[in-house]
Amino acid sequence: MSAHNITTDEQSVPIAIGSETYNEMLQFYYTEASLLDNIRLEEWGQMLAEDLKYGVPIRQTRMVKDTDATVVRSVQHYHDDYRSIMGRILRLSGKSAWAEDPPSRVRRFVSNIQVSKRENSDEFEVVSYLLITRNRFDDDFFDLIPCERHDLVRKTETGLKLAKREVILDQALLGTPNLAIFL
Repeated sequence: MSAHNITTDEQSVPIAIGSETYNEMLQFYYTEASLLDNIRLEEWGQMLAEDLKYGVPIRQTRMVKDTDATVVRSVQHYHDDYRSIMGRILRLSGKSAWAEDPPSRVRRFVSNIQVSKRENSDEFEVVSYLLITRNRFDDDFFDLIPCERHDLVRKTETGLKLAKREVILDQALLGTPNLAIFL
């Protein structure tokens, strides 16, 4: 995993591509993308752990020698927890989200999924690439939002739950008018 991964004191063991556990994670991510693309936000909310931390730090352009300083966590596009995400879901599902009414047409393409299991726990560290296409109104162009996600996914009695997400945007300057969508 890269320098931006979820840091823990625990050791993690890579999960083999094609294994039952890996395929279960793939299904989780494909289901998540489908629910978000089809604006089934309340169902997506059921995939979230109640201790969720969800962050999208600012990105800066730096010289090669300062590459580690390109992600600025002291200022973020999103810095949410379960309660604030559920509030966003409620607002976006109702009539008070003018930034998404009419809603964006969005497709999420998830790839390069790497899964590691934390030793002695039911938690998995997952790195994935995400490319989002977003079209608004009757425009003939669309936004592209490429990013890398670092997640902590927990296996529970009711299924897999997203417990932590940090989204590292590839762009320092976003070409989209707002981030009223989930990444």
